[in-house]
Amino acid sequence: MKALYDKLSAECSKLTTRRYSTSFSLGIYFLNRHLRAPIYGIYGFVRLADEIVDSFHDYDKAYLLNKFRQDCYEAIDMGISLNPVLHAFQEVVNNYGIERELIDLFLRSMEMDLSKQDYNSEKYDQYILGSAQVVGLMCLRVFTEGNDAQYQALKEPAMKLGSAFQKVNFLRDVQADYYTLSRNYFPEVNLSRFSNDEKKLIEADIEGEFKEALAGIKKLPAGARRGVYLAYIYYKELFNKIKRCTAEKVMSERIRISNRQKFGLMCDSMIRYKMNAI
Repeated sequence: MKALYDKLSAECSKLTTRRYSTSFSLGIYFLNRHLRAPIYGIYGFVRLADEIVDSFHDYDKAYLLNKFRQDCYEAIDMGISLNPVLHAFQEVVNNYGIERELIDLFLRSMEMDLSKQDYNSEKYDQYILGSAQVVGLMCLRVFTEGNDAQYQALKEPAMKLGSAFQKVNFLRDVQADYYTLSRNYFPEVNLSRFSNDEKKLIEADIEGEFKEALAGIKKLPAGARRGVYLAYIYYKELFNKIKRCTAEKVMSERIRISNRQKFGLMCDSMIRYKMNAI
């Protein structure tokens, strides 16, 4: 009967992903079928932690995050949790050998969001590593399915892709982060006077990471390549849309890709994929 609970837990993580991110849901749909549930499991875990620090303003966030950490490690050690999302995540961790160090780094970055931070270059890199790059590595453990040599060869591109995605998110969400959450992730940038020149410097950094990431996507196992490529195409289009905006505009509104545009990007990316463009 536990198989029924396992299935329910996987479905909870899938629903979490679909409710919070149509773009990642599309990317996951184009993975090979057996890879979808574990990636939903990773996203569900990441999403719940992020919600604690970003949304639960009327509650003791530090307590909730610490409880979430304890419950997570207990689930991994015991091989079960009464929290369906954590149950699905522990299954991925234990089945694919995801290192606890990656989970530690992720939760440490979430802790950083509990208090106001003055981000210098060192803290910025630390936050990017924990909040994004290690998530890319968790997914890579799933994609390489126990092939450690392949995992090691693709680590750097996977980290670059996670970093590029996160930095695009920073630019997309800069208005809400600054004015609602009092956060500024960009080191040595005064967002009250955010300039086009500063924005271009950030974009140049992201552009380089996208380029390195694409080289790695081309070397992914076939079962993962198409879905990851679709997520790459979506984020690259969002990035290009942000690049066309002024610094003043990104500080005044959240730049989005409509669902209709996402569908068009999906069709375009599949055409390119079938034509062996990657």
